[in-house]
Amino acid sequence: MLNARKKILKEKGAQPTDLELEVAKALFDIEVSPSSDIKADVRDVLICKAEDMEVKNRIALVVHVPFKAFKSVKKIQGRLIRELEKKFNKKHVIFVAKRTMMDKNTVKNGLKFRPRNRTLTSVHESILEDVVAPSTIVGKRTRISVDGSKLLKVFLDPKDKDKENMESKLATFSAVYKKLTTKDAHFSFGDE
Repeated sequence: MLNARKKILKEKGAQPTDLELEVAKALFDIEVSPSSDIKADVRDVLICKAEDMEVKNRIALVVHVPFKAFKSVKKIQGRLIRELEKKFNKKHVIFVAKRTMMDKNTVKNGLKFRPRNRTLTSVHESILEDVVAPSTIVGKRTRISVDGSKLLKVFLDPKDKDKENMESKLATFSAVYKKLTTKDAHFSFGDE
């Protein structure tokens, strides 16, 4: 368990939860497994937080990864999700990078300007792409109803090779995106 603990990156003094330790152990098991074809890439994967989210009739496991380590997760995300879903009783596993939003008043903080990727809009767009990965987004529409509420319709690539598995996750994507950003989103494949 000591080596699995190295997979968790926490602030000083913060203790990992049991779920975070389980995820770290699963990642470590994939790394040391002789039959795994992604074990070299899993070596660079770290986590900073893991949480369970209740989604209608299932539980989704949302794993937060430090932004700098997310590049290595992106390369193997599809295969890594499948491996972790096997280990966690068919829970839906979603990887999200831990991004930082900056206030509009960056001059007060000593910076001359705020980087574009630190704005609220940019961070929410990036979270949306992280949630649906390894699938890709081919279109987005914002529907504003008469009462003023907004609904984001997201169309995923219909040519996705893993479409059968992804269809069962569409409700999970909506619930996780709502929990992370407080925005409503409806996911579907572009051919509908």
